[in-house]
Amino acid sequence: MISINKVHHIAIICSDYQKSKTFYTAVLGLTIIREIYREERESYKLDLALNGIYIIELFSFINPPQRTSGPEATGLRHLAFEVNDLDQTIDFLSSKNIESETIRLDPTTNKRFTFIADPDNLPIEFYEK
Repeated sequence: MISINKVHHIAIICSDYQKSKTFYTAVLGLTIIREIYREERESYKLDLALNGIYIIELFSFINPPQRTSGPEATGLRHLAFEVNDLDQTIDFLSSKNIESETIRLDPTTNKRFTFIADPDNLPIEFYEK
């Protein structure tokens, strides 16, 4: 059996690099570790951190295909972030004109959660601590 320590990072391909960069940094508050323009690919690679820990690689490519369907498509279903106060999170998102789904209750943990969508409609979950 292999020994895995942790999730190293999550890679996301976006359709509009500047729009997604703004969303993940200015709205979600992730910090930029490094930004690289790869001339041979005509694309950007942006490494993002949460609380100083590297978690997301944001890629741009020329004309990437669209997501084929909702969150039940094969592949990444959603990206989830833990938050201390779900109501405060929703209020902040609303102030940025980002709509969230109706709050749900996890029947297993009795914790509240909701979903929003990133600029490319990738589902993002906020799960209350």
